[in-house]
Parts: sequence; C-alpha cells; structure tokens
Amino acid sequence: MMMNLLDPVFVIPALIFLFLALGYIGVPLWLWSLYFVLVLSAWNPPIWVWSLFGVVAAILNLPILRRSLVTSLIVSAIKAFNLLPNISATEQAAIEAGTVWVDGEFFSGQPNFRRINSEPYPQVTPELQAFLDGPVEQVCRMVSDWEIYRRKDLPPEVWAYLRHEGFFGMMIPKEYGGLGFSNFAYSAVMMKLASRSFTHTATVGVTNSLGPAKLLLRYGTPAQKDYYLPRLAKGDEIPCFALTEPQAGSDAGSITSEGVVFPAEDGKLYLRLNFRKRYITLGAIATLIGLAFRLRDPENLLGKGEDVGITCALIPADTPGVVLGRRHDPMGVPFYNSPVEGHDVIISIDQVIGGVEQVGQGWKMLMQSLAAGRGISFPATCTGVAKLVARVTGAHATVRQQFGLPIGRFEGIEEPLARIGGLTYLMDAARAYTCGAVDRGEQPAVISAIAKYNLTELSRQIINDGMDILGGSGICRGPRNLLANIYIATPISITVEGANILTRTMMIFGQGAIRCHPYVFAEVIALKQSDVSAFDRAFWHHVGFMMRNGCRALLLSLSRGYLARPPVTGATAKYYRKLEWAAATFAWLTDLVLFCFGGTLKRREKLTGRFADILSWMYLATATLRRFEAEGCKEDLPFIRWAVEYALAQIQLGFEGIFSNLPIPILGSLFRKPVTWWWRLNAIGSLPSDRLGSEIARNLQTPGQQRDRLTAGIYVPVDPNEALGRLENAFLLSSQAEPVFKTIKAASREGQLPSGKPEQLVTAAREAEIITLEEAELIRAAEIARNEAIQVDTFTLLEYQQGVEDRQEQLKLMDRAALLPK
Repeated sequence: MMMNLLDPVFVIPALIFLFLALGYIGVPLWLWSLYFVLVLSAWNPPIWVWSLFGVVAAILNLPILRRSLVTSLIVSAIKAFNLLPNISATEQAAIEAGTVWVDGEFFSGQPNFRRINSEPYPQVTPELQAFLDGPVEQVCRMVSDWEIYRRKDLPPEVWAYLRHEGFFGMMIPKEYGGLGFSNFAYSAVMMKLASRSFTHTATVGVTNSLGPAKLLLRYGTPAQKDYYLPRLAKGDEIPCFALTEPQAGSDAGSITSEGVVFPAEDGKLYLRLNFRKRYITLGAIATLIGLAFRLRDPENLLGKGEDVGITCALIPADTPGVVLGRRHDPMGVPFYNSPVEGHDVIISIDQVIGGVEQVGQGWKMLMQSLAAGRGISFPATCTGVAKLVARVTGAHATVRQQFGLPIGRFEGIEEPLARIGGLTYLMDAARAYTCGAVDRGEQPAVISAIAKYNLTELSRQIINDGMDILGGSGICRGPRNLLANIYIATPISITVEGANILTRTMMIFGQGAIRCHPYVFAEVIALKQSDVSAFDRAFWHHVGFMMRNGCRALLLSLSRGYLARPPVTGATAKYYRKLEWAAATFAWLTDLVLFCFGGTLKRREKLTGRFADILSWMYLATATLRRFEAEGCKEDLPFIRWAVEYALAQIQLGFEGIFSNLPIPILGSLFRKPVTWWWRLNAIGSLPSDRLGSEIARNLQTPGQQRDRLTAGIYVPVDPNEALGRLENAFLLSSQAEPVFKTIKAASREGQLPSGKPEQLVTAAREAEIITLEEAELIRAAEIARNEAIQVDTFTLLEYQQGVEDRQEQLKLMDRAALLPK
C-alpha cells in the first residue's frame, strides 16, 4: 500500500520542519511569503483567503505600502504606549560613547567565533618584561605593604623613584616625555604593583587612567598638550580628577558644581567656579586638578545658550579659592583620597580642556574616556590580587598541617582552592583580551563595564576564599600577614569607577541592549526624529531577527548545541556549541522583554541584572577560550575546562532566574513552569566536577611551571625574611620533603619503624638506614621553615596602643615637604 504524501500526518511535520529550518537560517520576508503559499496550498482554502493573503503579502513586501499602512500605525502605537525607551541627552552620550566590539556578537544570537578568535590577544614584549623585572620589581622591593600602612603613606624615596622612572607617565607618548606604554603594558604593571600593595595601584592608577593626562591626549589643544603632558610625565605635576560630589555619585550627570562665564577688563573671557567634590584620589597633594562642572553663560558670550552643559577644565591647585589639605580614610587604606573644594575660583576660558570648542562637551569626554579605561585599571588590580591569593593559598595549604596532613589534602580546602585557581585563570584571560581590544583602537563601553564589574566581584570571592583557607593566619594583622590588607581594601574597587550594583543592573545590559543590538538604537533614533522610513527599515529586520533567534534557540536547545558549528575541534569544541546555544536564547529573550516592557525595562533591575550576568559570563567564557587558542598550552586544559564549565553554570542560573520570574501577564505564567522545568532538565551547564576541582587544587599545591604560569607577572620576593618569601621557601622545602615523609610512613606501617608522626621518626629512620643523611637534613630544614612560616605577628601593649603608628605619623609630618613635587 502506497503512502499518501499529502496526508496531514506527513504535511504538517514537513511544514513545521521547513518553518524551523527557514527560521534557523534567517530568510527575507519574500521567502516567508512563499512559505505561506505552501501552507495555504496544503490547506486548499477558499478564494477569499487567497485574496486576503495576497493583499497582506503585497503590503508587507512593498515598502511604500508597508510604511504608510502598517509602520506608521506601529510608530503611533509605540509613542502612545511608550514601548521603546526615551533617551535623555546624557543617556544618549553614554550610549554613544565607545564602540561595539564582540559584545555585538552575543546580541546577534549567532556569534562569529572565528572572528572572535581572530581578535588580538597581547603578549608581554621584551621591552615590557624589562620594565617589569627592573623598575617595577624595584619599587615593590623598596617598601612592604605593612610598612606603607604603618606610616600611612609611601616613603619619600618611593615617591621619588616613581617620578624618576616614569610611572606617572606610562600612558603618555614618548614625544611628550612619557613611556608610551600600551594599555596591556600598563595593565601588566598595575597587576604586579597590586600584588604588593593596593596603595601602589591607587597612586599610580589615577595618573594614568581617568585624569588630566588622558583627557589632554584625546581632547587637549596643542598648547595644553605641549605644556602639561611633559610636566605630568616627569611627575612635576601631581594630577587628580574631581568628578564625584555629595549629590552626584553614580548619577554624575547631576553635577551641581558650577562655572559662570564673564568678561574681564582685559577683554578676555573667564570662568568663576564654585565646587565641592569628594572621593578624589590624590586630591590632598595634587598640583593640577581636572574638574568637571556645569557651565552657565548668562550673557551668551560663547553663543551656546545660557546652560552650556558639563565642561572639563584644568586648575592649578595654588589658584586662589581652591581648598585642599583634608583627606578621607577609605577603609584605612593609606592612599590619598580627599575632598576638593573651590570658592569663587577664577580661571581663563583657555583652561577648559580642548579650549572653547570643547565647552559643554565634558560629559561626552568623560563617557568616552571611561568607555575604555574602566576595563583596564581595576581588572588589572584585581587580577594581581587573584594571582597573589592563588600563590599564597596554594603554599599555605601545603605548609599548614592539621591531623598529620597538609590541609590542602582535605576536600573542604580543595573546593575553595579550585575556585581560586579556575577563576584566576579566567580573570587573567579577560584582562588581556580586553586590553587587546582597547590597544587596537576599540572603546568597548559594555565590555569594559563587564570587565570592571565581574573582575572586582570575582576578586572579592577569591579573597574571601583565601581568608577562609588561611584562618587565624589571615586575620592577625602584621608584617607576616599577606591577605588582610587586601581583604580590607576590596570594597574600594567594588565602589569606584561605577558602583557595581549600578554597573550590573543598568550599564551592562541596559546600555548593551540599546547600543549593541543590531536594530534597537536605530529604532530609538528613528522614533526620536519621527523618521518613519528609517524606523520601517530597522523594525521589520528586527522582527525577522527575533524570529530567527527564536528558531535557533529552540533547535539548539533540542540538539543541546550540536547544530552549531564550532570554530575548533578537540576538547573545547563543545563549549563553543553551548555558547552559541546560550547566545541565541539570550538574544531572543532580549527581544522578548524589549517588546513587552519597552521604556519601562530599565526600571526592572532584577531582570536586567540577570541578563547582565548571562552576557558577562558569555564574554568571560569566550575570553578564556580565546586565551587557550592564543597560548596553545595544553597543560592549561584543566583550568580552561573548570573556568568555562563554571561560566556555563552561571549562565544556567541566569536563565533559570529569568524564566522563573518573567513578569509578563499570561505569557509569564506559561513560561514559569514548563519552560523552567525544561531548562533545568536540559541544562546548558552545571558546576565543574569534584574530580576536576581536585586537579586544580593539586596544581596550586605543586611547585612547577603550571603554578608559575598561573601566577606569572606578580611580585614574589626571594628574601626568606619577607612574608611571601618565607612562605615560598617553606612550601618548596615541604614539597621536596614530602616523598621522604611517605617513605617513613610506609616503613612505620610495615613495622620497620614504631608508630608516630613522621617528623618524630626521622632519627630512627636514619639509624635504620631507611632514609639518607641528606634526606634527614631536608626534613629538619622543612620542619624549621614550616614552623616559621605558620607563625603570626604579636605586639607589646605599648606597640599596639601607641608606639609604631604614632612615631610613623610624626615621621610623615616631617617628610611632608619631600612628598610634594618640586
């Protein structure tokens, strides 16, 4: 009996398959029209249905008819119901700041991983290595973190050395007397300094990141560059940048500091400034203040209206009316962070950065500078911290013993060690990958926000794990303690350059959904300009785009990503497939919430925060895979696997949170149970296995290339009188003595030696010739080093209550003149 191929049993599945295939590929509107011709043919409807279909197809496929009969009505409805966000001038400046980089690939729903893997991944050059091994090593050697805390400042000789070696002008081109470093080189320096002291990075960072030098390089007049940049490069000027105010923190657009334009008797224009700033790094000792203020021009002398807008200017600190000299105490960390005030401060209009042409452009200038800079300084600092914690905890877990075993053998310690190792590898990958983009000329605002937010948060998680592993050794402060001061300083990086809560809930996804989406920004601008033609082009492509990603998300979910084509073969191919699956689902859900919530979406911060998490972890996983492809080190595969599987588990949590809480009437109810159930049953990822975590933990506790490569680029003193040098020495001796201990334990089990702790049986084992004299000496040296390494600091009552800090405060006051630039 022959099968009837026109039977609905065959036709309906074929049409569904064709629908999904066309959607997965993403075909134009006219091809969808042909598809529905097939659907109608299978149904064989009456003539009026064909006629109606023909009219609808003609309207949708002919732009002139579509714009006048459909799109114009959609535009009216969107405006009436506020279905797309209204963007203020300050929001638009923030959104337009910077460029779209690989973040656009994730919003596309079909990331081009070949393109992503062709993006530059920088490496340390011989010139950079020489600077790291020379001046950076020396400045780390000159003073310990504990000594900086005791005197509440860097010693005068360190300030002098930083100036002499060009640390304050690393990013200033060589023609102006700077070092001309790339962003990656600057990042590598900051990473190493951070492994020594947060005060180093805070001091050096502000002079090279968001500050007068960076703004001058991009916007300054030739005269301003020629005068100020050489002075900044040499350290003759100590800069600060005054942005934050009591009433303008995260909302920097609410600046109340004011400048008023007025003419003087000499015929020139001047500004009268009144400002009150706070949280200004280096403010108390600055000689040159970069100031952001709102400029008013009551007489319209500049021809730009009365409210000119936010403006940036340079003010010498000795200008009459400037008030400096006080300082904040951020968590007790002894870097200069200060209030800066000015009362009727008079400056020339020529002191506006960029001159008269740049008045009123300050917000745009700041947003464009932050678009790139946010992803450099603190990610570098936090990666340096992570590497230090990885090195310290791996050594401590080997040296510190309980119940006759190194504590690193216990699974309770292995678990945080695995997190420390895997996340450190991931952070270093993201740091370098982001720097490579900025050095190539990108200004990836969304990626920079991702890097700043996630690396500071991961650093906080790592330092918390490190403190847990060190236990009592971590909480007793003193010169032996390697982590307490970092732990105390951690909230600083969380708070500054965009508070993390705001960065996650508003900047990463809120800005990304508009700026990085292929069509949304064009739609918003078209609506703002009432341009129906432009909106028509963007909107109908957007509809097809959403349909394509919906089909891709469904089919990739059903196939668990196997329909995707990874750019590589081998162990990491499966991760690319899952990331493509995640990107398709993310892009489709993005469009769903944009269509459903429109302009109100930015107020649903719990929802946007989960989208931000998914976007962040897609980027972090991608950067990790890019590192593996760039470096080609197969020994790192356990770290790659752990990091990417952890990232996929976070992506899974993000999707579960969205599906479980999607606040859409009717549709939300439909999603919550079946879709959440399916997503959990068909999970995109789960946390790394215990076996993989154990492998990571063992690598941290094993001397050799793997551990050294993971923690490369930080300061590791060789002096056994230094805290880390002492710990490293005990770690190496303990590791070398471990096989000897095993020999003694085996002899004890076999009855060749009495029962007891191996270190108590050394003499008996030597007399029985179970171990050699050299091995016995190694065990004794290891035990002495181990005992010395686990000690904590103690103080007399006088030292604790008065002594050291009071004396150092007096020394600091005596050295005040030496601290200030000559």
